[in-house]
Amino acid sequence: MNAVVTIKDVANELGVHPSTVSRALDPAKRSLVGKDVVQRVIETAERLGYTPDAAAATLRRGRSKLIGVIVPDIANPVFSPIIGGLENALAEVGYALIVADQPSDAKSRLDIIETLVARRVDGLVLATAALRDDAVERCIRRGVPVVLVNRAEESDRAPSVVSDDVEGMMLAVQHLISLGHQRIVHLAGPKALSTGSLRRKGFKSAMKAAGLAVKRHAIIESTAFTRAAGALAAAELLKRNPDATAIVAANDLLALGAYEALAREGRRCPEDISIVGHNDMPLVDMVSPALTTIRISHREMGEEAGRLLVALINGQETSGSRIVMRPSLIVRQSTAQTLN
Repeated sequence: MNAVVTIKDVANELGVHPSTVSRALDPAKRSLVGKDVVQRVIETAERLGYTPDAAAATLRRGRSKLIGVIVPDIANPVFSPIIGGLENALAEVGYALIVADQPSDAKSRLDIIETLVARRVDGLVLATAALRDDAVERCIRRGVPVVLVNRAEESDRAPSVVSDDVEGMMLAVQHLISLGHQRIVHLAGPKALSTGSLRRKGFKSAMKAAGLAVKRHAIIESTAFTRAAGALAAAELLKRNPDATAIVAANDLLALGAYEALAREGRRCPEDISIVGHNDMPLVDMVSPALTTIRISHREMGEEAGRLLVALINGQETSGSRIVMRPSLIVRQSTAQTLN
């Protein structure tokens, strides 16, 4: 059986002190060592077959170098770039991710927090926050550093990184108005989530700014940010607003649900009704018609959330920090000049 290679073995091979090897192999500390030394240490460690003892390092530092990430729907392609951005930012300082899908019932949602804490994660990133969230409360009570991404609470109990949802909806409505649309309706997300609440607010504000009335049934709320829920809510929206010429959806999955509802009625997009989504999730440029949508910088959002969390773990003051990123309009084939 081969002997386990240690940091001391690597140091002896190079003729340097073990602390130099330790710093060179730690992404959080390698800036203290010259780049040429870091390269030699890494190459020598790989050649000798050195493998860091994560468990021992955890005991020495009191940190696991693990971050827990909870997303509302791991199958939703929106969250892949957020996770990618988080991984980029956290890997630079030696952290690895544990990604968990949010359970459907409230008790299990809190249980998953406890499971991750039991695994000694150094912090949590939640992409699941409601406007008033019990999971955030649990983290604060347990003293677990937590950052919210994509969604935020109504208050700023925890730092967050979000898109400007109000501005995004303003961009969508203004685009439709520029195409001559006035009978515009909103396929809304759940009011309990910041993304649903703020995008609804943005829709109302944009309509008011343009001098357009929001009729009683011009907003229908979906039960979830899913394609199936979007199809059901869009069918009701079309039923209550038969003269509508455009739909602004609170996310891309809801917009795709609206595509389904239109098809069932034998109506066409954009010839009969224009549709705008929100998020610019992967592949919406591949559907037919390609979806006009509001682009959110999800990867950059993840990177910012990772940096915020590291600052929080290191004891820097970040409470109340809310980073708001600007969205942009991406025009494709699902919107057109109205003929009505």
